[in-house]
Amino acid sequence: MTGDPGVDALIQQWAAEREQSAEDREINQIASAWLADAPQSAPGIPGQRKRSGAATWAQVDADPGYLAAMRARLPDVPEDLLAAAAGWWQMIGDVAEAAQWWDAGISPLDQRALDYRAAGLAPSDLARRLGPLTVLEHLRRGSAPAWCVARLARQRRDAAS
Repeated sequence: MTGDPGVDALIQQWAAEREQSAEDREINQIASAWLADAPQSAPGIPGQRKRSGAATWAQVDADPGYLAAMRARLPDVPEDLLAAAAGWWQMIGDVAEAAQWWDAGISPLDQRALDYRAAGLAPSDLARRLGPLTVLEHLRRGSAPAWCVARLARQRRDAAS
């Protein structure tokens, strides 16, 4: 599907979780009705609840520009999965910046770009080589983003001297 085995596994898992038998649908309907009757309490420590802000998380609507750009890259992915992923990508910035990450090899369904960006990586860093592997290959094999940033900094420092 996407070429990234981790993202392909995520899509398969997501699709499998949404395939429900008639018995599963009945169980979910009964559980939902039962939970609807349960008293609602605000999250947090009981002594702090009255002083806290909103009792629920704010709903983030997916930007139509993100959805269109993601749909163009992943036409076979269900709309609600794209909408959920778009909500996270909106935190990166605009569609143009997200497209740079996607062009660098990150799937639109891969939310790890938020961690990579927070660690100090840029889309252009993903193609740089650290030994025999690119930064993206190191990340896909489980290297920490901070380790990649430190190795890139050392590489730049060594090149400057």
